Amino acid sequence: MNILALDTSTEYCSVALWHEGAVIEHCELAGQKHSEILIEMLDALLNEVGLKLTQLDGIAFGKGPGSFTGVRIACGATQGLAFGANLPVAGVCTLEALAEASGRPRVIAALDARMGEIYHAAYEKLGDVWTTVIEPCLCKPEEAPMVSGDNWFGAGSGFATHGNALAERYAGQLLGIDAGMVPQAAAIAALGAAQFAAGRGVDAAQALPLYLRDKVALKTSERVPR
Repeated sequence: MNILALDTSTEYCSVALWHEGAVIEHCELAGQKHSEILIEMLDALLNEVGLKLTQLDGIAFGKGPGSFTGVRIACGATQGLAFGANLPVAGVCTLEALAEASGRPRVIAALDARMGEIYHAAYEKLGDVWTTVIEPCLCKPEEAPMVSGDNWFGAGSGFATHGNALAERYAGQLLGIDAGMVPQAAAIAALGAAQFAAGRGVDAAQALPLYLRDKVALKTSERVPR
């Protein structure tokens, strides 16, 4: 099975190819140039392995949460490529991608959502399958949903921006933290391949974003301390 994967939900732009369990990934710090470099990165990856888009079995993409613009770029690129090559797609939650990339069995994933909030979810791996313990949500770090038990691993930029609040919230439950982790295409390829293997690929028109937030900026009056 050949699965192309991409993620543009953070300042990084990454693409990957899953081929029978082996993954090749390219990643660049893109800033705000994802739309300028994504297709070129995908073309370079396919040329490297000698495959055409029509030879793929599907496209997996980071559906969010994350940067609004970045998530829209991933969805738009996936739709265009999949429509053109008549391929199914699979959207992967970026928080679950953090859990997959961590290599740990119990993960609290948190991405900085700005405005004093985080995108948050918790996952536990049973065998080879991730179970969602806490559904993806938008919350203040000091109000993050609680988890039971210990030996949880914290992953993502939410721990970099709100490390003290999250450490206090999960006091005694965290065995480690990697605040530098970002969602990347290699993990999305692995999770997407599992979706396709289970027959859960969908039509390109369903390459839709997971935003979690409708409001993207504070009004001027809301920025003034009270």
